[in-house]
Amino acid sequence: MEFFLDTADVDEIREIAAWGILDGVTTNPSLIKKSGRDFKQVVAEIASICDGPISAEVTAMDTAGMIEQGRALKAALPDNVIIKIPCTPEGLAATKVLTEDGTDTNVTLIFSAAQALMAAKAGATYVSPFIGRIDDTGHDGMNLIADIMDTWANYPSITTKVLAASIRHPTHVLQCIQLGAHTATMPAKIFRQLMKHPLTDRGLEGFMRDWAEVEKAGNA
Repeated sequence: MEFFLDTADVDEIREIAAWGILDGVTTNPSLIKKSGRDFKQVVAEIASICDGPISAEVTAMDTAGMIEQGRALKAALPDNVIIKIPCTPEGLAATKVLTEDGTDTNVTLIFSAAQALMAAKAGATYVSPFIGRIDDTGHDGMNLIADIMDTWANYPSITTKVLAASIRHPTHVLQCIQLGAHTATMPAKIFRQLMKHPLTDRGLEGFMRDWAEVEKAGNA
């Protein structure tokens, strides 16, 4: 599975990238707004830290505007930047054109397997189903991942990757791994939680305590 970080905070990206496991970064207008910085400047800096796919989202709502913005972003930003497009009819049309241009895309705000399949047919490099937002409605967001992976199994020619998004806790990540999702994007907090385990901490404390006694005996 690819591990993506969902943030526009470059300090968080540097932290997780230093672990050696970061495959890409997703951003959106809300995350960029939270950073309080210029959009293109932030994305360019992120792309310089992580050499994997960096999602930069268009803000136009019409097909022509999305295509124009997507092409402008690709021209102005590093090669590893991919264009994030909403799953709307206009977005699918823009995805088709940008894909034919040779531009990688991430179709976002997916809430059904049908939407995911249509985005794949339009040529999306990634589709982003939103797990947590479905959970917020009282339904199980993981059922969406299961539905999409079952659909992909029926059509082995599909090369579009399933990028699980709106991840709220480590169990979401584990379930995505078990269901075979290709990618998960998550906040830095989830990365830290995935790494944390009390038995690891306890074992390390025991090792260090024993080693201190070995050193003490050696210096006696």
